[in-house]
Amino acid sequence: MKDFLSPAAFIDSDHAAVVAFAKKSAIGNTPLERAVSLYYAVRDGIRYNPFLDFTKDSAFRASQCIVAGEGFCVGKAALLAACARADGIAARVGFADVKNHLTTPALRERMGSDLFVYHGYTELFLEEKWVKATPAFNVELCWRFKVKPLEFDGRTDSIFHPFDEDDRRHMEYLRDRGSHADVPAAEIMRVFRESYPGLYRLGGKAAQEQFG
Repeated sequence: MKDFLSPAAFIDSDHAAVVAFAKKSAIGNTPLERAVSLYYAVRDGIRYNPFLDFTKDSAFRASQCIVAGEGFCVGKAALLAACARADGIAARVGFADVKNHLTTPALRERMGSDLFVYHGYTELFLEEKWVKATPAFNVELCWRFKVKPLEFDGRTDSIFHPFDEDDRRHMEYLRDRGSHADVPAAEIMRVFRESYPGLYRLGGKAAQEQFG
């Protein structure tokens, strides 16, 4: 468990901003209770934004989500893992390729696809088992897009619902890319560059795009 409790390059659980965020947000008497409170703090306290500069390491780093007040699925998953480690809870990040049937026209145009490779989530070791949690979409964004907010109880996996509030297909998981002690940023950047050349070439200009 040492690797899942220690600071890492992207799950930088020793960063001052992460430590402070975790201390403020971890509420409860048990690891499970604190993990659940951390989940909601990351889900709703950090805005989801897929228009980031993916040519920079910072897009994948936990502490950057706090500095920027926003992040995409990988950064937010790293942040939840970092906060958990700062609280003494073993955590890692997991990835999967998913098909998003309800992606926005602007995002689909920039990506050239509705396939999201390396979609990130967090795995927390609670009550002697690993449990998945996906803190990507903040609740306000869910309301806006009529997507059911993902709840987390610390005991059952929390991944994207297959249908939205109108029973339209939402997320479909296609490929498991495994669990990691830290974000494999170099590999994700390589795959993003190959899969989304238009979005990747935007670099810093991606921040000019609007989502939600």
